[in-house]
Amino acid sequence: MRENKFLIFFLSFFFISFNSHSEIIVLSKCDHKEDGFLKNEYILNLNELIMTRNYVYNEKTYQKYKITDLSVKKKNSYVRNIYEENGKILTLKHGYPQFYTQILFEKDKPEIFVKAVLNDVESLSKISSCLFLCLSHCSFR
Repeated sequence: MRENKFLIFFLSFFFISFNSHSEIIVLSKCDHKEDGFLKNEYILNLNELIMTRNYVYNEKTYQKYKITDLSVKKKNSYVRNIYEENGKILTLKHGYPQFYTQILFEKDKPEIFVKAVLNDVESLSKISSCLFLCLSHCSFR
């Protein structure tokens, strides 16, 4: 019985300390240059290397996209794989080898950029600024 209590204590301590090393960054209430949102947030899980985006369009933006694409949903979420490179967090490349785009985040800034590459020429455009909430070992100022 005493060995079971020790084992339970040890396993509990192990899992608590293991989970405390997870790094999750939540960027919330993100604005956008062209579109309006009731909710627009990005959750970056740096342990699992995934980004989850949850959003709800406002009525004007929803109607704008619904006119040309009947599959558009007012409320949606999607998941993308991410990786870290030189202090930046990027989604995997979307597109062709000659032309692709990526979403780019910097760990210490609540801004979101789109990186576009055409024949090895890069451009970077800011698409959003966010109020942010940081969980587990983040360094936002």
